Amino acid sequence: MRHFQALVRMDTSDPPGDERPAVAYLEGVLESEGIPVQIFEKKEGRPNLVARLAGTGRKRPVLLMAHTDVVNVDPAKWKHPAFGAERDGGYVYGRGTLDDKDNVTAALMTMLALKRAKVALDRDVIFLAEAGEEGNTWLGIEYMVDEHFPAIDAEYCFAEGGSAVRERGAVRYATLETAEKIPNGIDLIAHGVSGHGSIPLQSNAIAHLARAIAAVTDWQPPVVLNDTTRTYFARLAEISGPEAAKHYRGVSSSDPKVVAAADEWLRANEPRHASMLRTSISPNIVQGGYRNNVIPSEAKATLDVRMRPGEDYPAFLAEVKRVVNDPTVDVVFNGWPPTSTGKPRVGGVSRIDSEAFRVAEAALRKHYDTVVLPTMLPAATDMAFLREKGVQCYGIGSAADEEDAALGFGPHSDQERVLETELQRFVQFNIDVVAELARAAPARRSVNP
Repeated sequence: MRHFQALVRMDTSDPPGDERPAVAYLEGVLESEGIPVQIFEKKEGRPNLVARLAGTGRKRPVLLMAHTDVVNVDPAKWKHPAFGAERDGGYVYGRGTLDDKDNVTAALMTMLALKRAKVALDRDVIFLAEAGEEGNTWLGIEYMVDEHFPAIDAEYCFAEGGSAVRERGAVRYATLETAEKIPNGIDLIAHGVSGHGSIPLQSNAIAHLARAIAAVTDWQPPVVLNDTTRTYFARLAEISGPEAAKHYRGVSSSDPKVVAAADEWLRANEPRHASMLRTSISPNIVQGGYRNNVIPSEAKATLDVRMRPGEDYPAFLAEVKRVVNDPTVDVVFNGWPPTSTGKPRVGGVSRIDSEAFRVAEAALRKHYDTVVLPTMLPAATDMAFLREKGVQCYGIGSAADEEDAALGFGPHSDQERVLETELQRFVQFNIDVVAELARAAPARRSVNP
């Protein structure tokens, strides 16, 4: 709790971005325990920390990754100071308590626990405290992958992305993130003839843009499941009521009509789950015109597109153009989010039959006494960059109440908080997972022939 509160009290908001206080703190704690640390910095004030516990090398390393930056805040909207780490009613309040200084603290405590207990390791255990996750990945994970990958190369990685979901104080299920959708941006740019607003024109760019937005919003890319989402909905059906369970099972049906009915129900009732079924499109920005009596010659809409792993980018763009079906509207990728290579991310799906998944699943069942669902995040984490390098990545996180997000207590909210008991349980879960996965196998007794 002392380390957690100290880290939450550091304003590492991004923007503007300055992870130095958190990295200096972590460096001091780790080095005081005899754990070697390296600092990698693409830009001054934006350091990444790598610490390593050496193993025998019989197995490849396991990486613990967490980001030290947080999204910025509007202090006026916080009941508790955003960087106060105040304890109230069993909770700790503050920016980063769930995103992502719980993972930073859990990784730190895992390193300390293994070192203090002198656990013999067959795997190196690496801790990456990264910069820039909240919108500046070129300073953090991209920099580390592109320029310093040997320092973090691992067989397995644990980072943010999963959770245990509580409902009315009891854990309902736990999620282990094995895949995520890849953020991208598409612009619809309509062109027309400018003119006086008193004379309506059929070429009006805003009218053409409106029809294009309606077309892509009404269109639904096909439902495509992978091992993760198929297993997720099957297991979720086992713990759900009859109506919901019917639709959770329906998404895997061989009958297209049953799939369509399940999809329609999820889009109307559980949009987060609907987003797990496909590449999704959300029109989030519309720009056009500059005064009331002028018909603009151009109008633009920006779509937030979240690609499912394995999506064919050029083919998808071509399909959007077909749906828009208007030669006056350009359909183009806009380069969001930017990457250091200029190429879009590909991501991937981590295996649900790996040693790391089995160990983490067993630990979740032990600590949370609940069913474990492999899950695909509709949002993105930095694990996508590691999955592209072949690292099997799994998302974990502190338990939170399902109703908290709607009440404004979740990540990126104005009252972000974590239960003290759940933070402690999450730390112990981390220690157990890494110890089981990385510890040296018992020496075998020799048998004389």
